[in-house]
Amino acid sequence: MDRLTGLAVFVKAVDLGSFTAAGEAMRMSSQLVGRHVQAIERRLGVRLLTRTTRTQSLTEFGQEFYERAKLILAEVASAEDMAAVTRSVPSGLLRINAPVSFGTHSLAPRLSDYLRRYPDVRVELSLNNRTIDLVEEGYDVVFRVGEIAENRLVARRLRPYRFLLCAAPKYLGSTAPIRSPQDIREHDCLIYSRVDTSDHWTFETPDGPLQVPVRSRLSVDHGEPLLRAAIDGMGLLLQPEELVREALNVGKLVEVLPDFPVRSRPLHLLYAPDRRVTPKLRSFVEFAIEHFGSELPIRSST
Repeated sequence: MDRLTGLAVFVKAVDLGSFTAAGEAMRMSSQLVGRHVQAIERRLGVRLLTRTTRTQSLTEFGQEFYERAKLILAEVASAEDMAAVTRSVPSGLLRINAPVSFGTHSLAPRLSDYLRRYPDVRVELSLNNRTIDLVEEGYDVVFRVGEIAENRLVARRLRPYRFLLCAAPKYLGSTAPIRSPQDIREHDCLIYSRVDTSDHWTFETPDGPLQVPVRSRLSVDHGEPLLRAAIDGMGLLLQPEELVREALNVGKLVEVLPDFPVRSRPLHLLYAPDRRVTPKLRSFVEFAIEHFGSELPIRSST
């Protein structure tokens, strides 16, 4: 017999004072109530109830077991309530943080779809390229590019963050040809300064990853100024595909070394571990996975 059902039947029999009353309340025969109680007693090897034809009473052990059984059933009910909460309508303020380029060109255009889908949710989106503390700064979710160092957050791995190497046609027409990654050593490069790889770029080659030192006359901690400089012919640009795609489509930039792709970086969605994931958080995590791809959670609190 199912142990949880047996506990529920036993508690009901004690609460109502008889097997007959418990059976009526639980829509089963009094004989089946008795079998549930007897099954518990056999499993424990201890008598729980002393019964006569007219009365029943708990044994000393039965009284203690009854109190424990009520606690167990209450915890089960609480767990079921928690599941019901997660299925309720998402509502309230959702605070999101994301890198500037990803947030501007990938996330923001899709937020209107999310808001239409969940009209009771309000979104506050913050864009910056620093590493924020999700818990200390009060964000619900954070998108982050790169490897994850924290072990106190849940991280959902999204699809890799792809980068493209490109330049303006007028720059390429006025400089030495670029036939391999090594040729970049002789070119002006526009550097994003907020990464620890700002002094080199890594390419995928048939022989494996290849790091190439780069030189620069301009480094910036945001992608947009670098994009404008590249369009003005100031050098080679290595930035996320979403930032440069429009300029590539209209011919303001040209992809360089397409046969030697630049190594992509991991993209994660982070949120704090919580026994009660709110409907608004759950809805956004599912929305982000739907639009940006996903794998299973890779890290949670320890």
